[in-house]
Amino acid sequence: MTVHQPTLKQLQYLVALHEHGHFGRAADACFVSQSTLSAGLRDLEALLGVVLVERTKRAVRFTPLGNAVVAKAHRILRETEELSDLIQSSGKPLAGELRMSVIPTIAPFLLPRMLPRLRRERPNLRLFLREEPSAAAIDSLHQGRADCVLLALPYATGEVEKETIELDAFYVAFPKDDPRDPPEEVGPDLIDENRLLLLEDGHCLKDHALAACNRPELRASATMIGTSLHTLVQMVDNGLGLTMLPEMALDAGILNGTNVVARPLLSPNANREIALIWRKNSPRSDEFRMLADELRAG
Repeated sequence: MTVHQPTLKQLQYLVALHEHGHFGRAADACFVSQSTLSAGLRDLEALLGVVLVERTKRAVRFTPLGNAVVAKAHRILRETEELSDLIQSSGKPLAGELRMSVIPTIAPFLLPRMLPRLRRERPNLRLFLREEPSAAAIDSLHQGRADCVLLALPYATGEVEKETIELDAFYVAFPKDDPRDPPEEVGPDLIDENRLLLLEDGHCLKDHALAACNRPELRASATMIGTSLHTLVQMVDNGLGLTMLPEMALDAGILNGTNVVARPLLSPNANREIALIWRKNSPRSDEFRMLADELRAG
């Protein structure tokens, strides 16, 4: 008796539908038509002889068995990717496709400095970049959508390996004509909690900046309003308060054209750790360490 097994494509369709909760969006993510994706899932259910997805006009609901199959499909797809990685890593290092997620408070500042050199010295590397917050980036890594992640630590990452790229110091940014005239190095006790502007929830830089100050009351009092570091700088430039910026943003010229100045935060832990992480025991670990070396050199 011939036993037909689900195809990887069918499992990819199922995982995409579970992730997006919508047939159209799942089809777009898989680069197929909605009818192709729907037909593939119907074939999968017919093959298994079970219902995995309950379809209604308004919603897509996975059955309990469907959720269990999705969890197993994630593992199968990830192991398939690791098999491809193993084969690819046997050839020339840092060549072929590599998918890297980068958090928004690093991507616009580090990547322009690093990518030209990487393209020049590693012409066979096809680097696909995805900018996403830390939580989404970690999920992408463990679900196999990303091969490695460039992010700031400390952060809960699960079972990973890492290479530190650099320590990124914090600075206090304020208007040039600030009547308080902060000293050359600003202690956390000099930060006015009623004027402090921070990124909205979901950005780990907010937590790192507050931890560097070691003042619990700042967390309750700070105005968390900015959606990006550039937005925070514009708000400070308009006299709405002060903020904390990482050194890499200053080096990239984020204050150019503004009347904002920045001075180092005087604190024992006034920095965040920029690191490259990847799944533990990945067959491409040596390659990722080489990539970390390239990032440090850039």
